[in-house]
Amino acid sequence: MYMKRLLVAGYLGAVLASTALTPVSAEVLRVMQGQASDALNVPMNRAVVVESDVPFAELSIANPGIADISTLSDKSIYVLGKAPGRTTLTLLSPEGTLISNVDVHVTPDIAEFKERLQQILPGENIEVRTANDGIVLSGQVSSTAKLDRALDLASRYAPDRVSNLMVVGGTQQVMLKVRFAEMNRSVSKALGGRLTASGSGTDGSGVIGGGTGLSNAFGGVGLSFGVGDLTFQVLLEALETKGMVRTLAEPNLTALSGQEAKFLAGGEYPVPVAQDEDTITVEWKPFGVELNFTPVVVDQDIINLTIDAAVSSLDPANGISINDGFQISAFKRRQTSTTVEMRDGESFAIAGLLQDDFRNDVTQLPWAADIPVLGALFRSADYQRSQSELVIIVTPHLVTPVAGAALALPTDRVRIPTERELFLFGDIAKGPKRGAAAEVARQDFSSSYGYVME
Repeated sequence: MYMKRLLVAGYLGAVLASTALTPVSAEVLRVMQGQASDALNVPMNRAVVVESDVPFAELSIANPGIADISTLSDKSIYVLGKAPGRTTLTLLSPEGTLISNVDVHVTPDIAEFKERLQQILPGENIEVRTANDGIVLSGQVSSTAKLDRALDLASRYAPDRVSNLMVVGGTQQVMLKVRFAEMNRSVSKALGGRLTASGSGTDGSGVIGGGTGLSNAFGGVGLSFGVGDLTFQVLLEALETKGMVRTLAEPNLTALSGQEAKFLAGGEYPVPVAQDEDTITVEWKPFGVELNFTPVVVDQDIINLTIDAAVSSLDPANGISINDGFQISAFKRRQTSTTVEMRDGESFAIAGLLQDDFRNDVTQLPWAADIPVLGALFRSADYQRSQSELVIIVTPHLVTPVAGAALALPTDRVRIPTERELFLFGDIAKGPKRGAAAEVARQDFSSSYGYVME
């Protein structure tokens, strides 16, 4: 008997020492004989005292892995939560009759979890509850990043048993503005000469020597002179070509945080594809301005963007010809795919290209082209240089919807002319005369697109 009491005292001392670091208010559940007891909620790694109105002689716990028990007296029981779950505590009288069955619910220690949650995410409206053997989080957080932090902390207290009912507040719709800007500059210069001679004793003129003549007669200078019965003709041709091409596209697209949005302004081009058994099917290739992006509002005004943007056009010059002249055009495509992170209103150059092509060709008559001064008549030189520069800039904005009456459309600026305006004055389009549409017509085209920027 003495040894039994010593073991119980040692066990209670160990239990009390394990819970001394996290003191909580005492909780007591009373058990009355002949009456069903309420469920006993025990936080994990915490203890609860159960008191019986009548003395008991024997105790048993259905699953010792969930809760452990020890007696403090013949009417008091010490219950320690060990692992989340449910089990049953049974009390028997000295006569062997049943006093009561107590449902024991061991749940994660949300008191400590609430304290840590308040320290890590102060000011966030997060409610914490227990359900079965897990944790349920509800309420509203200010950003996706803080939602992830709350879930990560909860998983440390209840691994794989966290239910997320939280919502993210604030503006969660993102408008992405993408600007494609491309400049192409080309310079081509050519210089050629030709010398011919003809005489009265020949059927016609003969070429004594010369370089490759230019096919374009523009910029040519001719000179002829006679020496005895011979007539000499000298032709000098010089040609310079310059060109510049500017390409600009500005697609705008709005999407909810975490959702993908797609945009295509262009068309689809049919491409024949050979199949088995000598059959041909048609595959459609999109071209034009394409934009696919997925925004994620990480923290207040910080936006994570996954972007796939492209500008493409048909390029017949590099196409192919099949099946007796059937032409298939090639595509000229500028595309980028990346993931970046920035704040509302900031811009980022996500792609850029600088290309410089140079070519220099000389065609000449051997030996004669090496003669000083006159050698220029026996050779032709061709110089070509092409430069292209491409940059893609993205700018995200947090936006909210506006009332439909506040929107301006490009069609609001134009009205169909009357027959008098068309036939007498040649007007093919007129602006509205009065009212709200007239006010819209006086505005610039860079108006709102159906949202309000933060």
